This record gives sequence, structure tokens and C-alpha cells, in this order.
Amino acid sequence: MLISVNPKPNLLEFQKLMAKTDLFLNTDASNRPNYYVTRGGNPLEDDVKRALDQSASGTPFQGTIVKISGHRFPDIVAAGFYGVEVKSTKEDQWKSTGSSILESTRVDNVDRIYMTFGKLGGTPIEFRSRPYEDCLYDIAVTHMPRYLIDMDLKPGQTIFDKIGMSYDNLRTMTDPIAPVAKYYRSQLKPGESLWWAGDHVDDPVSAKIRLWKNLGQNEKSFYTVYGCVNFPEIFGGDYDRYALWLTSQGVVDPHVRDQFSAGGKEQMRLSIGGTVMFPAVYRRIKVNSTLFIQRMRQEDPEEFDGRPVLQFGSAQLNQRLRAWAEAVSRKSTVGYSVSLDALLTFFSLI
Repeated sequence: MLISVNPKPNLLEFQKLMAKTDLFLNTDASNRPNYYVTRGGNPLEDDVKRALDQSASGTPFQGTIVKISGHRFPDIVAAGFYGVEVKSTKEDQWKSTGSSILESTRVDNVDRIYMTFGKLGGTPIEFRSRPYEDCLYDIAVTHMPRYLIDMDLKPGQTIFDKIGMSYDNLRTMTDPIAPVAKYYRSQLKPGESLWWAGDHVDDPVSAKIRLWKNLGQNEKSFYTVYGCVNFPEIFGGDYDRYALWLTSQGVVDPHVRDQFSAGGKEQMRLSIGGTVMFPAVYRRIKVNSTLFIQRMRQEDPEEFDGRPVLQFGSAQLNQRLRAWAEAVSRKSTVGYSVSLDALLTFFSLI
């Protein structure tokens, strides 16, 4: 990157440079539309750099335009302080997918960036430049969260307006995923879930998708027990939240109900003697009791039915089992008191 020995040009001068660059590109595209139809990616970055060089003649930016090599952000740096990110589409529209929200490859010392966008489809071929943050309206996920671009975006409609945080504040955070995930979780409707992220940038998200039938038995047991522990509504026949969570783990089960309901009724003993036939999901606790207790001792905080669980530790395990049994029994199809009695009896808590 070029480090300028001249004083930093002011923002107004950079804005004028970008306006002249748009005029140059649009004039050239009008004269050579067939040339620009074939451009995009690195070749278009070369075109924009050439336009910037021409437009910078006689300005404080003359001789300072540098195209950044490698996968860096932004694509072009002017005077060591200003950046130009080049994007385009072959469609007749002003929308496209932009760069990662993490900006881990951002060039040092660049504090203001413009987006130069080429609409290379339709007639006429056209270029526009705007402040980078002013044309980012949403976030989508490919292999990482990326901004979505709309060069027609109106003031007050950026993703930063929606989140309630400025672009500069978000990009300089250690963990920019957290406020983004929080915003999108606040927009979820019943039955929806975020598959692409946890609350933090380092939360694990599966990079591959597998069918349930292709899992080993140990994995199947783990996921089934996890569902029983953390999604009490399963005991009432509601598998929606669990199915969404399972998908976030990279596992697709088109017959998710069968994990819990297959195999007919299960006989459960009551504290007063005698037995009652329960849904098959109760059998999953009995046959996986060792794994179930291990999961109940985990030190990562979870919630049962929206209520924070008690802290872990062997002395508090019984309290946690009771909290879980109460949450499950509120959802159970066999009724609260009967379910609670059977579960507490099974765990020798009565």
C-alpha cells in the first residue's frame, strides 16, 4: 500500500474525485458498451483504477491511486486514506452481494470507503459511486455473513439504521456478529431460527450437511438426548424448534418425529405403585439414562421452557432434574401430575 507523504486530502475532495470517476466511466461505457459487458471482478477493478487515475489528474490524489493485491478490502486505495470497493452485476438492477461484515482484511489507515458499482446488464450500462455504508441494506450468508448492496437505497434504510449502530462502530467491534445476530433474532417469527450463527463470531456452525440415517449410533443418541434435555415440548409432540436446531448442526432428518415416537408406548412406574403407558419419547430417557445424566451435568447454561436452569454440580443435580421434569410435564400429553410423578420416580426423587 502507498503511504502518502502529502497531507490527507479532505473528504470533499475525495467526493469530487468519485463524481469525476463516475462521469468518466459512464462516458466510456456509453462509447464502448460491448467492452464493459464482458468485464467484472478483477478486470473491472482495473477499469475503475484507470478511471480514478484519469480523474485524479491535477488533484491531490494524482499519483496516489493503488490497486491492492490479494484478497484485501477495499480493492483500491487513494492517497493512503480513502478506499474504493468495486462491485458489479450482470443483471439490469442495482443490487448485489457485497463483502464480509467482518472486514478482517481491511487495509490499515483507510477510514473512508466508497462503493463503485457497475450495472453491466440492460441498457444503458451504468456506474454509480456512493459512501460504502450508505448502500448496504441487509446481511446474507454464504460461507460467512456478507452485506447486501442496493445502490438505490434511501437514507435511513441501511442495515446500520436497522441494527441501531453506525457502520464505523460495528466494523471496529471485536465481535461484530453479536449485534447482528441479536437484531435478526429479534425479527424471527414463530417457527424460525438462525442457522448461520450463534451469538458470537466464534460460535460453531456446521460446515456440512448430513442425513440423519447416515449418522453413527453414538451421534444419534447424542442428538436425541440433547433434544430431550433442551426442548421439553418434544414430550408434547412438538418437534419444530428441535428440527431447526438439528439443521443448525448440519443434520437433516425428514422423519424427525421418529427419533422420539417410534416403538410404541413405554411403561413407566408411579410412586404409589402400578404403571402407566407413556409415549415412546419417555423410553429415550430410560435407555439413554447415563448419557442423559451426563448432559444434565454439563456446565454450559441452557434454559428449560424459557426459565434459566440451576447451576450445575453434583450437589444440585437433583434440583436440576426436578426443574427439567417439571418443564417436560407441563408439555406432556399424559398430563402434568402423572408425568411428573413418573419422572421423579424414575430418578428416585420421590
